[in-house]
Amino acid sequence: MGNILSESDTRANYIDPKLVDSQWEPIHIVREYYFTDGRKLLGNKRGKRLFIDYLLKYNNANLAIVEAKKLDDHPTKGLQQALEYAEKLDINFVYATNGVRIYEFDRRTGKGDYIDNFPTPKELYDRLFGKTNQLKEQLHNIHFLLTGNFGPRYYQEIAVNKTMESIADGQDRILLTLATGTGKTFIAFQIVHKLLQAKWNLDGNDRRPRILFLADRNVLADQAINTFNPYENDVIKIDGEEVRKRNGVVPTNAYIFFAIYQAIADREDIGGYYSKYPSDFFDLVIIDECHRGSANEEGSWRAILDHFSPAIHLGMTATPKRDDNVDTYQYFGKPIYEYSLKEGIQDGFLTPYKVKRVTTNIDEYIHTNDSRIIQGEVTKDRYEIKDYNKSITINQRTDLEARTILEHIGKMDKTIVFCANQDHALDLRDYINKHKTVSDPNYCVRVTSDEGKHGRELLEMFQDNDRDIPVILTSSKMLTTGVDARNVRNIVLTAPIGSMVEFKQIIGRGTRVFDGKDFFTIIDFVGATNLFYDTAWDGEAEEIEEGGTGGEPKPKEPKEPKVDDPREPYERKEKLIVELSNGRRLKVTDVDTRYIDENGRPLTAREFLEKLIGELPGIYTDVEQLRSIWANPDSRSDLLIKLADLGFDREQLNDLRNMIATPDCDIFDVLAHISFSSELMTRKQRVEFVKGDPQVFEVYKNLKAKEFLEFILKHYEKFGIEELRRDKLGDLVTLKLGTPKDAKNAFGNMDVLLGAYYKLQQQIYQVS
Repeated sequence: MGNILSESDTRANYIDPKLVDSQWEPIHIVREYYFTDGRKLLGNKRGKRLFIDYLLKYNNANLAIVEAKKLDDHPTKGLQQALEYAEKLDINFVYATNGVRIYEFDRRTGKGDYIDNFPTPKELYDRLFGKTNQLKEQLHNIHFLLTGNFGPRYYQEIAVNKTMESIADGQDRILLTLATGTGKTFIAFQIVHKLLQAKWNLDGNDRRPRILFLADRNVLADQAINTFNPYENDVIKIDGEEVRKRNGVVPTNAYIFFAIYQAIADREDIGGYYSKYPSDFFDLVIIDECHRGSANEEGSWRAILDHFSPAIHLGMTATPKRDDNVDTYQYFGKPIYEYSLKEGIQDGFLTPYKVKRVTTNIDEYIHTNDSRIIQGEVTKDRYEIKDYNKSITINQRTDLEARTILEHIGKMDKTIVFCANQDHALDLRDYINKHKTVSDPNYCVRVTSDEGKHGRELLEMFQDNDRDIPVILTSSKMLTTGVDARNVRNIVLTAPIGSMVEFKQIIGRGTRVFDGKDFFTIIDFVGATNLFYDTAWDGEAEEIEEGGTGGEPKPKEPKEPKVDDPREPYERKEKLIVELSNGRRLKVTDVDTRYIDENGRPLTAREFLEKLIGELPGIYTDVEQLRSIWANPDSRSDLLIKLADLGFDREQLNDLRNMIATPDCDIFDVLAHISFSSELMTRKQRVEFVKGDPQVFEVYKNLKAKEFLEFILKHYEKFGIEELRRDKLGDLVTLKLGTPKDAKNAFGNMDVLLGAYYKLQQQIYQVS
């Protein structure tokens, strides 16, 4: 009988009873636990979602994976994949079973063996966490506070639980590194919720903890306050307005305190508000985007952190360890959990992207007397990209940028343009508004700290996914971190970027997932995407050397990315402004489209081609099979869908054609050439062959019928295979013949017309 038992029969009749015998109740078991969304593919499709047969939980902690096999399979047949998933889910115990034998693997020791019965939930929990740690058990026991009908993503659950465990273990400096767009504020909220519910605090008294949430932008603090809405009665924001309301006394009557560090730090005229609090006032300080100077000895936040040194400090950052944020990692230590951009894209929680690197014939400027100096003086022989809009402005170049941006984005695609400074953001806004085709005055707006409240209102409108306008934001540094706008389709870089840290932040503005958004595009005028070629692009952060001898060189001080801080007005230096001579024609010389592979690494056109060649033979075996698939509109449509599932959509196929042939070629010829080294032909050549065969037209007695077929050929030659789709036939009839009745008169009946349409396509592709 064993032979015919399926895997689901084995689970129901053998594995489930064994779990029940070991006290695993339905509340502890999640069957077919899907934990990823599947990588986003083109055409609003997704790759495979990852799942495990059984997830075993106890006390809200994920304890074990059970990999089930059929009764007559070897019990450890699926063990390797289960171990990979366990590593991803940060689960220690893995069981593999065919219902008769049970194999247990402990990832901490790296060893496994057969066991007679599953351990009980309590036994497993105690093996993992020890019997003595009551605080851990208490913190695990508190459920997430969820609004709406969605649960936490697997990595959010891991980040929260690891933080709880670190606090329970007495760790006082904790770091979480999670890519932008993965919900760090949601994680912070669940951490705070659990600590408040548990009445955890550092002095062990019966009270709720006091928690300070530090951000470096008002817009980030306000976004976080919205997330903490369920606790709105326990929340207060520390700022000048609040302190003035209280006659100069800082607020103390809350549990969750929000502040931007500029508002509470020392300033020239007054001491910082933070020093008005006793140093042991807060139990926990959460530092959002903590790479932005919190740990730097001279950084703006360091004095605040030093003052509250008795508190636990939890840093949250989106950037793995790099030369320019090494001090953050020295201050907090190694992250207790990391979730990278690469993982986010592979799991389908973040949107993949492609890069368009734009070069122009004015990427450098050497002054000659043909050009007119409008302001300032020439101080260099040669000005490079990094000088533009900082020490030199050429308005015609800004105008070219504006026109190129509008050409390369969908008219209503939400777009953020990062500029060199606030003046450049104004200039670019004005040139975009000069060339735009949409009349709304707010189509393109500048959002920098100079706009103050009005700028924040425009930003909120941009973030609102139900509003079309504004479409384009120009900014300098204000939007580099944390601003959550899910439907951003384009990120435009028109100024060099100071560091890998800042680059990763900017890219994070586009990675958020939105329905119908298959990927986003980075349009790069300045070569900033060369930062992709970082040896550790989302790889493992290097270990921090502990101790060491006194003679070790001190790490070089990182360059802190400049923040648009409302208290520091943008300093306008006298710039050189040049108008080029009338004879100088500015143009884009190249747009190099780069696709990004599943590891977050950009592919050159050649690598992309090799990837494509590697995938294609699985879909068709020889040129004749490809020809017969392609010659029929229905099977061709299916093939194009399969190609899109592999990541090769219409736009990519067109890019491929332009790379190895010419836009005048048929995609069929491009695929046949790549796969089988066939000769390339143009659509014009194919049409001429068909026209040269009298048999094609002689079949039809009616002159209008012959003219209609010639009309289709002309359309195909001009516009390509789009004009040969089955659903295009109605439009073609309307364009050439008029009504369905006219078509019937020409061909006798509609079946003959459809047959002629399909037969014509066979003849187009018959030629080789």
